[in-house]
Amino acid sequence: MKRLIVFTGGGTAGHVYPGLSVIESMKKKDRGLDIIWIGSSSGMEKEIIESAGVNFIGIPSGKLRRYFSILNFFDLFKIAAGLIKAYFVIGRLKPLLVFSKGGFVSVPPVAAAGLRRIPVFSHESDVSPGLATKINSRFSEKIFVSYDKTRKYFAEGRAITTGNPVRAAIFEADPDRGRKLVSAGEKKIIMVIGGSQGALQINRLIEELLPELSGRFVIIHQTGNHDYSGEPHEGYIRRDYIREELPDLMSAADLIISRAGASSLWESAALGKPSILIPLGTGASRGDQGLNADIFKDAGASVVLEGEVSSRQLLSEINRLMDDEAARKKMSEAALRLVNGNPADIITDFIIERLV
Repeated sequence: MKRLIVFTGGGTAGHVYPGLSVIESMKKKDRGLDIIWIGSSSGMEKEIIESAGVNFIGIPSGKLRRYFSILNFFDLFKIAAGLIKAYFVIGRLKPLLVFSKGGFVSVPPVAAAGLRRIPVFSHESDVSPGLATKINSRFSEKIFVSYDKTRKYFAEGRAITTGNPVRAAIFEADPDRGRKLVSAGEKKIIMVIGGSQGALQINRLIEELLPELSGRFVIIHQTGNHDYSGEPHEGYIRRDYIREELPDLMSAADLIISRAGASSLWESAALGKPSILIPLGTGASRGDQGLNADIFKDAGASVVLEGEVSSRQLLSEINRLMDDEAARKKMSEAALRLVNGNPADIITDFIIERLV
């Protein structure tokens, strides 16, 4: 008898890579399981999922917005079409369980599973749950969360703190291999990560600081696919998006500068990396990144810069940390303490136990 689990999620890498981490763990612990991922027909997740060797089914999807927009009207039809397709796909596949990693595309498959009385487990990466997770929680037996603070948003006994799943490649990363990739020599490495979609604010700050930083450090900068006019500088390596090499490069970094999305935070922490965080503000997000950043700041793992950050502010923190190895070591130890065990394995064990 076929033993199938459906995964769903997408929209950003933060809704994809943690799910793939759980799939990696499942395949190691139970080779008899088949996995299919349901995502957006037009989303970025399709390429990532298929390149990982996981079968992908696309459905129409619309974005869930908390504010007024004429696009909400049109997206209602996409959501309805997605729900109809998901209902028939779930009915045809007859999975033992559906696992949601969140994002607006996950709502139709989760709702379809609920309507067909198929068990659903969900995971929320951020301190405060997104709208999709809040909707999905109504159909979910259990909601896995990254932080104890998140459990208060769900009915007692429904939420389980597991941490945020991290790719096996992160735990297997090799700093020496990473240093060789960028010919670092004896120079320290600063890695700048704006998330899978980049970060215009961080890009502009780094562009302003390149004359100050180049030559002193190797700077690896993931810019996203935004227009970027940064000029070539000594030791400056720019990429739109880094995939296979990212774990080794992060492992080689002496300092990471990033937004405060859950995936980059937890991957940095798993590698024990000190970080400077510049979270998206409430004007550009629902405020989840600020809450995430506070957890890491309070733990002593990160420095947080908020609001209209100036290049002088950022440079001051970079210089302070890069000149103070003891401070970086202390932050590294604090980061490692935040990752208690392997979240992907913890989630896998819960799911396999549910299937017995």
